[in-house]
Amino acid sequence: MPITLGILATGRIKLSVDFLVLAGGGGSNTIPEQSGGGGAGGLRSSVAPTGGGASAESILTLETGTLYTVQVGGGGALGSNGTDSILASITSLGGGYGGLRANGNSGGSGGGGGDYVTPSGGAGTSGQGYAGGSSGVFGSDAAAGGGGAGGLGGNTTNSGQTAGVRGIPVNNSISGVSVAYGEGGLGGGQTGLNGSASPANIGKGGDSGESFSYAGGSGLIIVKYPDSRSINVGGGLTATTSSSGGFKITTFTAGLGQISFS
Repeated sequence: MPITLGILATGRIKLSVDFLVLAGGGGSNTIPEQSGGGGAGGLRSSVAPTGGGASAESILTLETGTLYTVQVGGGGALGSNGTDSILASITSLGGGYGGLRANGNSGGSGGGGGDYVTPSGGAGTSGQGYAGGSSGVFGSDAAAGGGGAGGLGGNTTNSGQTAGVRGIPVNNSISGVSVAYGEGGLGGGQTGLNGSASPANIGKGGDSGESFSYAGGSGLIIVKYPDSRSINVGGGLTATTSSSGGFKITTFTAGLGQISFS
């Protein structure tokens, strides 16, 4: 848990801060039944579980009176990766977009391979997310699922136009409530499944389907620090702060700016 570490010669105080940094999910692509699902945004956290099957990262050491950059990644449009999320020295990579008659793109989690030319899924990033699935059936009008923070995207399974399933998310409770972050997107196919638009702030990869395909969802940043301290948030960021059990929890849901602690 975050603690105050001590006073420096400059008069600044070192703080240890728990964090969750989730990037925006990648988009699917422009022809639904042939597009792979988007990869989830990369997930890094000092509170387990985190993305890609990694162990929790070390708590972040920050100082009062110092400006730190914060950027909340947006979801990727069709055929585009999600945007990276940044907290000081921590960067989570945007999810890879789903392939269209091509490989899925790499990212925090990889996009699913598209239909038609047996393409592979995009690679995920170590410690952030998993690879997208592969479209291993030539000309099946079915594409693979995007990788998730918690598991690989699903491959296409047969010539019966069965789409690849979404890579699973990770359930993390840094906010005090368990939330599923970083689900991959559904692959395209002719099975009557169309997926749905990605909700904001959970880093979901964009779904594809039989008739529709969707953009990725935006990311999120959460910091947890001693309630004896205050956070100063720059005007370009959207944030809310709550208190629980001797700590403050600030959640950033959009924007780019700078923060400092006092």
